[in-house]
Amino acid sequence: MEDLLPALGYGMAYGLLGTIVLTAGWFVLDLLTPGRLGEHLRVSHSAGLVAATWMVAQGAIIFTAIWTNASSGFGDALVWTLAFSVLGVLLQTAAWRLVDLVTPGNLGEEICVAGETQPLAKVTSGVVVAVALVVIASIA
Repeated sequence: MEDLLPALGYGMAYGLLGTIVLTAGWFVLDLLTPGRLGEHLRVSHSAGLVAATWMVAQGAIIFTAIWTNASSGFGDALVWTLAFSVLGVLLQTAAWRLVDLVTPGNLGEEICVAGETQPLAKVTSGVVVAVALVVIASIA
């Protein structure tokens, strides 16, 4: 029982850090799409798929960083979690730019087309997951 309060404190710190990184990742994705991403989510299945995949991939990176480094001491583990989480956002952004570069049109606009899921959204989601898996492997 005496370990409960410190454990709750660690959980609060990791939860806060994870929320901050996920929020930052959301804003980065919002910058990559035209207009406000939240508005596109009302009408575009593609935007929903990519946004959900982006968040789950980031969450997986954060989870792995916490899980793998928790035993190395709270301060060190928090720094590792922040570092790999930011790396994940940066690499996902770079991967987005790469997909945008090698496909016709503007990826942000294509992802935000109203209606059913576009094939390019599926490809982009796959790339986001692949990048997250690479980051996760580098942590573990």
